[in-house]
Amino acid sequence: MHELIQRGPAEALAGLLGVPMPRETLPLLWHWLYLLDRPAQAELGPDGHPAEGVEPGRRRMWAGGRVRSVAPLRFDEPATRRRQVLDTVDKQGRSGHLTFVTVGVQVFQRGELVVDERQDLVYRDPPSEPLAREEVEAVQPRDGDWSIDVTAPLLFRFSALTYNGHRIHYDRDYAREVEGYPGLVTHGPLQALAMAEAARARDVGGHEIEYRLLAPLFEHQGLVVRADASGFAVHDRGGRQTARATIT
Repeated sequence: MHELIQRGPAEALAGLLGVPMPRETLPLLWHWLYLLDRPAQAELGPDGHPAEGVEPGRRRMWAGGRVRSVAPLRFDEPATRRRQVLDTVDKQGRSGHLTFVTVGVQVFQRGELVVDERQDLVYRDPPSEPLAREEVEAVQPRDGDWSIDVTAPLLFRFSALTYNGHRIHYDRDYAREVEGYPGLVTHGPLQALAMAEAARARDVGGHEIEYRLLAPLFEHQGLVVRADASGFAVHDRGGRQTARATIT
């Protein structure tokens, strides 16, 4: 896949997150706005994702990954993306049959590798019963916390920016009635981006991030990024941890 790295998508993300617009090169993880798959509508399954290769009724989740920025990804220059499935493993977990898929993504510019990425995806069986809605009581914020007010419009706009058709992020009725969630689900990549941006705001943004999504985060629970001795973590307003990252 080949594309010119234009400034428009980056300007849109900067406005969405309320962060400074990068000048000449993309910060860590901002390549997720570019070189996107755009499948035909007829190729999508009931959940909004491409149906090819997925057993009907299985749930797709982004579990984590690693991204290494090898060299700057520059605006106003073309780039090329290569994507391949590296590994597929079936396991039996407490919640049923799980399929773990590892995807490799590489981005090239000026004929050189600039982004090297591993994505960890998991497909699981439908839940036996819906998840209960848990109201969280906000804890006192700490100095240095970096937060996002998660709303339905924000989740919809992030889906649009990343061309993510998964209905759990913008179709509340589908998320509740079909997939058994208590509300809209906050994107895993949005949580990873929040951690990377919290690091950038503290002038400790690096060239590599390894992140893991630990638990679902829902629209009514907020999003707070907190730094500690081992890296950065996303919490809901009540302090429950939903993602963690190490940035080097």
